[in-house]
Amino acid sequence: MAADGSITDPLLVTVLDTSRAAREQAVVLIDRIQEALDAAGNGPLPLEAQAEISKQQKLLNTNIAQLRGLHRSAHFKARETKGQTAEVRHEVDVLHLQLQNLYYEQRHLEGEIAACESFEHTYQKLPLIPVEEFLALHPEHADDDENDLMVARINHERTEREALEQQRVELQKRKQKLIADNKKRRDDLANLDKDLEKFIDAAKPIQKLFEKVV
Repeated sequence: MAADGSITDPLLVTVLDTSRAAREQAVVLIDRIQEALDAAGNGPLPLEAQAEISKQQKLLNTNIAQLRGLHRSAHFKARETKGQTAEVRHEVDVLHLQLQNLYYEQRHLEGEIAACESFEHTYQKLPLIPVEEFLALHPEHADDDENDLMVARINHERTEREALEQQRVELQKRKQKLIADNKKRRDDLANLDKDLEKFIDAAKPIQKLFEKVV
């Protein structure tokens, strides 16, 4: 049975299920102690009753130990997600810087294109990849005239920049998703911490009662 419909992370669901099992085991322990006290009256507890109480106490301790281990694993997982978010944020920052450089180059190209319209052959000053490198990538343009070749080179540059922009957008989406996932895990862990504190506070009377019996 799912621990909470608002929590979907498998590890956190397991933590909450284990917490519920520990709480139920604590209730069983209280019932056994109370039953033993009622049966013994003012006399000592029978050995059979003491053995049953000890058994239930061990089961409760096992559940609590498992809960602590799962809680620690959940913290480590949240830390790992935070690290992944930082890595993606760094990648996005690098791409953003590259994009700013491309914007700068784009403005420069636009200025050069405007200059081409006014001055003869100034289009050759555009910072495009060398003709030899372009033809190695696109041999289908080997027979193009000078004008068609220049248009193809400019289109190639635009395609490369659009691909880089698409990559930046995708990384930005990944970054936002990881940030949202990390925030959700932090919120879930915060709620789990509160539940664990409540459970520990609720278990204190049980511990005192057990110490009294023992």
